[in-house]
Amino acid sequence: MKKLRVLLVDDEIMIREGFKRLFDWQAHDCEVAGEAGDGMEALAKIDALRPDIVIMDINIPIMNGLKVIQLSRIKHPDIAFVIVSGYDDFSYCREALRLQITDYILKPVNYEEFGGCIDNLKISLFERRVSAAADMEKQEERTIAGITRYLQEHLAEEISLSVLADNFHLNPQYISQLFKSEIGVNFLAYLTNIRMERAKKLLLSTSLPIAEVAEQSGYGDYRVFTKVFKKSEGITPSQYRRDFLETEGK
Repeated sequence: MKKLRVLLVDDEIMIREGFKRLFDWQAHDCEVAGEAGDGMEALAKIDALRPDIVIMDINIPIMNGLKVIQLSRIKHPDIAFVIVSGYDDFSYCREALRLQITDYILKPVNYEEFGGCIDNLKISLFERRVSAAADMEKQEERTIAGITRYLQEHLAEEISLSVLADNFHLNPQYISQLFKSEIGVNFLAYLTNIRMERAKKLLLSTSLPIAEVAEQSGYGDYRVFTKVFKKSEGITPSQYRRDFLETEGK
């Protein structure tokens, strides 16, 4: 597991130095990525460093810690915040809970207890990321399932990555990657395959003219259809139907 990046925010340099020197970050698979001494600097460092954890005092200059957290949540909802404060005040605790603070620790800091807080936070972050990854996988499954269903339902129409992108509000390149990652073939190969399957079904189960089979399979040009079919099956559509009928007649 990669080390978690930590930002220390406190206007007292000695407090920040204490955290760096008196707590064994290495033992807890963390590293101090940066420091800030006031609220505005904290916001800038959060944007620049994208830390996993922010250790935050409430009473800091320019902008208090709770406001920093509130503003940071808008852009960085996954960052874990731990408040370390000298204020044992219910109103602060209540506001901290509202902002979904991971923990609220009073000064002077007991570093053994702080270590337990960091370990619990690591577990929480891990579980959150696993859950997010699972949700993303489910979303991608739903997306590829929706796209393939759309293809089947609109097979006779003109279909391209751009058409799919417009209908699903996704980037064409992303859709292309989905086919490779979820199905194992590129978009064109998949589309050609299901069009050929549609064509073969129509050839064998109906007496439709070849041109009509081509059109219902998504090929407006009969000659293009015949060429693609022969490349796929090794014989022309007419021969494919004739061979089947001859086999059935025996």
